[in-house]
Amino acid sequence: MGKVGWLLATVLSLGLSPPVALASDNTEAPLPDAPSALITRRFHGLAPANGLPGSPRPSPLPASDNSHGAILLRGLKRGIRDQREIYAAPFQRSAIPWDIGFVTLSGGLIAADRHASGALSRDHLEVSRRISDVGYYGTIAGAGALWLTSAATKDPHAREAGTLGLEALANTAVVYSIMQVSSGRQRPLEGDEKGHFWQNNSLDSSFPSGHAAFTWTTATVIAHEYPRPWVEWLAYGTATTVSVTRFTGLKHFPADVVVGGTFGYLIGRHIFHAHCKAGLSPACEGKSSFVSITNKRRIIATDVGRIGRVLW
Repeated sequence: MGKVGWLLATVLSLGLSPPVALASDNTEAPLPDAPSALITRRFHGLAPANGLPGSPRPSPLPASDNSHGAILLRGLKRGIRDQREIYAAPFQRSAIPWDIGFVTLSGGLIAADRHASGALSRDHLEVSRRISDVGYYGTIAGAGALWLTSAATKDPHAREAGTLGLEALANTAVVYSIMQVSSGRQRPLEGDEKGHFWQNNSLDSSFPSGHAAFTWTTATVIAHEYPRPWVEWLAYGTATTVSVTRFTGLKHFPADVVVGGTFGYLIGRHIFHAHCKAGLSPACEGKSSFVSITNKRRIIATDVGRIGRVLW
């Protein structure tokens, strides 16, 4: 997808930038010592008495390293840890039934792709493409706006929503890039229009859909941060519209948007549950998305139910 090529570098850099805002909020100015503490330290010779020469000076308290280099390093380590967990998730024993179902569905869609795209009308393709672009860029801009406005409003919830939204986008960008380059699938209007794989190994190939992946990632984080009916309708409804119009605009096959949207949703859900802070969002289950098999199934079932209510 040519329009997202420039976005990858931006998202990856912004995905590492939010920890700067988080770190700045965790630094507090040191409070002055109480008079009793000063008297005690002077009595034991630990503090200068009225600046007299030769009086020992207390050692400065160690300050947390909030330099840009240290913050960037922490953000990089966090991103690497997220990537490791994302790639390891499908190999967990509890995920095997989901893996089988997903591979079966994807294979069936790929087999039917050429017939589905061939049955579409070639009229009004540009209308579908414009609709998908509006929903795509609007959703991503929403996450960026939450992050930027939180700096002025000092709203911790908005800061977390923007931060995790950008982090989820950065993680999705890595997975998306690897799949795009390795699959190299032709788009519906390329070649003989049958969507052959390993023909266009670049970031402009068809599988998976970047519009669907990035929109579902952002929408999932926002819907989890603000689990209100109107927010879920807007977020998931926009993501679904973007996915459908990428198909009706003949920019992608059905398998491309389903796989892209699924990966986007799963990555967004993982980043939220892995890094959300309890007390900000009612949907936050704690620090790890791998809490337990029962909780994971309950979380996914709840999310699917919410998305189902939006779509039907």
